[in-house]
Amino acid sequence: MARKALPPPRSGCPVCVSLEQVGDRWSLLIVRDLMVRGYRTFGEFQRSGEGISSNVLADRLRKLEQGGILFSEPAAEDGRSVHYRLTAKGIGLAPVMLELLLWAARHERTAAPHGFLEEMENNRETVLAETYRRWQQRDPTPILPPFSASKKSRVKRRSR
Repeated sequence: MARKALPPPRSGCPVCVSLEQVGDRWSLLIVRDLMVRGYRTFGEFQRSGEGISSNVLADRLRKLEQGGILFSEPAAEDGRSVHYRLTAKGIGLAPVMLELLLWAARHERTAAPHGFLEEMENNRETVLAETYRRWQQRDPTPILPPFSASKKSRVKRRSR
């Protein structure tokens, strides 16, 4: 069955074009889980703790695949299972994802430990290099742990 192409963006604005592909929270959380948590299967995404329904997850995975952000392949250990993997275009979102994480930590209360975020902010290039290495080597070892919603970090908000 041929896959439908994504509709054209509403405008030629680069922000609009980006948001058309990854502008909803579920898509970005799937990219996060692939990028830094080592998740690869439908079930792992469902158990991520975000509460995504199976129909929404299936839709977002399909849209991300149509947009060239990820691809699916049969699992080596079980041909009936499917593994999802970021494409080069998808891993190219790593700097954006890091900055989103740090932005929220600066301006909102999050469940991420303050020291952990400070370390990431001070070592952006190292964090990104490790993210790219894990992607290239297909290393599913998580770079970020799941953050419990009940343990919000009291990060001092900085305004600029």
